[in-house]
Parts: sequence; C-alpha cells; structure tokens
Amino acid sequence: MTEIWGLTGGIATGKSTVSAWLRAAELPVIDADIIARQVVAPGSTGFTQIGTTFGADYLTTDGLDRKKLGQLVFTHPEELARLETITTPLIKAEIQRQLADYQARQVPVVLIDAPTFFEVGYLIHLVDHVMVVATDATTQRQRLMARDGLSAADAQARMDRQWPIDRKIAQATVVIDNGGTIAQTRQQVVKWLDTNKFGKSNH
Repeated sequence: MTEIWGLTGGIATGKSTVSAWLRAAELPVIDADIIARQVVAPGSTGFTQIGTTFGADYLTTDGLDRKKLGQLVFTHPEELARLETITTPLIKAEIQRQLADYQARQVPVVLIDAPTFFEVGYLIHLVDHVMVVATDATTQRQRLMARDGLSAADAQARMDRQWPIDRKIAQATVVIDNGGTIAQTRQQVVKWLDTNKFGKSNH
C-alpha cells in the first residue's frame, strides 16, 4: 500500500526547499511544475495545441514564448482558462501515470509537489494527506519581493492569485512552519520523516 501525500505552500513560503530535502531523503516526488513544462515542450501535443489555439506568434524554435504567453494570460482571465483547458488534462494524466507506476512497485510513500495543489481541484482526490509549507503573509511578501525584485503591490498581486495560506493550513494534515530559521524548518521535516519512518533519515 502506497501512502500518497500532497506537498504545497504559497509562493515564496519555502516549499521547494522542503521538496529538495525530501528528495535527499530518497522519497519519490512527482513534481507538477516539471510535468507542466514537459507537456508543452516542442513536439508535444500541448505545444501543438497551444500553437493552434493562440497562434504561431506564441511559439519559438526553442519552445513556447513564455513571456509573451504569460503577459496575455495574466491580464486576460478568459485566455488563461483557454490555456488551462489544454494543459490541465495533460498534466493530470501524467501525474496519474507516475502515481500508478509507483503504486505498482509498492513504494511506501510518494509525494505530489504542486504549488497550486488546492487551486486546481483534482489533486486533493488523489492523495491521502497534505503537507503545507507556511509562513505568515508579511514574511511571504518580503521574501517574494527580495527573490523576484518585485514591488510590494506586484508581490501581493502574485500572492492573491493563490489561496491564502491560512485556507491551505486549514486543510493540511501537517504544517511545516518556515517562519523561523532554516535549521528550525529542517528539524520539522526530519521529525516528520522519523515519526512516519519514511526515507533514509531513519537509517
């Protein structure tokens, strides 16, 4: 029996750091962001569908013109909906394929790492438990401004595209509080690994 966990957080809350630690502990992680890039890679079905739907102007020899497409979909919600109609079924199918493969091999635990885990809707039905990496909104905004060179207003606008962190915490099985030092955050992850006897932290 494979235990399936969702791993999520808010933008700039430190989810990627926690995900890297879990990989280092040799836990299998299905990364929704990587899959999202793979399903629109040059030559893929997604790439072709985007070209057909939005026009060849949004394609380059190296792949999607992400900057141009991003500007379009972030300012026009209806265009974002059209894009998601193409990408969401492809991402979902690949996540399910990878999950089935791990289950067939009877691995003890697998994580689905997705920044918009709750927002997309379907992922909650694939998992047994959810881990949320959280900070308070002020810390989150400051980290995002520093990381991406954004103004406070731009950082808040990006945060507003996701569920508020409190709403995610309310649906979490486990919350990793990343509001303190990196050592304190890591300690919580190690405790989770040890308590559940997951990964090589126990050896």
